[in-house]
Amino acid sequence: MTIATTYVEFGIREAQGVSPAYERLSLAVSRDDELLALIGTLPAAKRQPNLLFSVVRLLGGPVEDPAAFHDYVLANWAVIAAELRNRATQTNEAGRCAVLLPVLAALPQPLALLEVGASAGLCLYPDRYAYRYGDQLLGTGDPVLDCAATGLTPPDRLPEVVWRAGLDLNPLDVSDPADVGWLDAVIWPEHAHRRDRLRAAAAVAVAEPPLLVRGDLVADLPALAAQAPAGATLVVFHSSVLYQVPAPRRDAFVEVVRGLPGHWIANEAPEVLAYNGLPEPPSGALHNVLALDGTPLAWTRGHGQSIVWFGRSLPTATVS
Repeated sequence: MTIATTYVEFGIREAQGVSPAYERLSLAVSRDDELLALIGTLPAAKRQPNLLFSVVRLLGGPVEDPAAFHDYVLANWAVIAAELRNRATQTNEAGRCAVLLPVLAALPQPLALLEVGASAGLCLYPDRYAYRYGDQLLGTGDPVLDCAATGLTPPDRLPEVVWRAGLDLNPLDVSDPADVGWLDAVIWPEHAHRRDRLRAAAAVAVAEPPLLVRGDLVADLPALAAQAPAGATLVVFHSSVLYQVPAPRRDAFVEVVRGLPGHWIANEAPEVLAYNGLPEPPSGALHNVLALDGTPLAWTRGHGQSIVWFGRSLPTATVS
């Protein structure tokens, strides 16, 4: 796939109807030979649209006007390129807990959560947030995560979490203003509600910091998983993370995670983790597949806004 095609797909598939600024900008970049040439000097993993746009936002550059963006990037490319090489998107969207919750609530309780690609660990608190599935409200925490659920009965209880840990090449600290600034920059321009959600979720994490370990998803996962307490169901999970991992390394991760005790929840695009016999997604906006132990269950939106269930029914949770 060419760089131009990558930017077109981002604009049409991810930003359309979600972020007019990023839809407009990504399509403009796809036609901008000067910018495409600069982006082409970067390693393949550093060329993604959301990373470039987030770095420009972090540096105070314009993302609303493609012409102003073009001029800013050309004038500041050395600084931008240095930031791009040192950063990953690390979108720590707590809203994704809303699509993970139906599976988490159905597993044998209590749970020991281990997130791969945890960023600052904000998705490690599904038991502390509140959820609104249509007219149904579950929990009393803050933030309240809204999710349109189709094809399933939303859970009527929150999971019980007794241990939470995250693994990341560069874990972030929500008590560090610089790290929170990067998490803010990664949020799309128009999404004020997600900025509010970030601050509310960060307050939860600051009050009870998770165990965040700097490490590799293959080499360091077994040792961290071994720290989970006995008597709890280990759940290794990840959401919109593996696209940043080269395919051979993804395969190695799958082999490792399948060998661990407990369960594995994946919420990734089907071109990142392939499944046989997937139904067609209801729309282009639902482009992640929620899966339990390698079995696909539902289509989901990237920030947890909606879930469309097509898989088997989950059992009622039991207490270990």
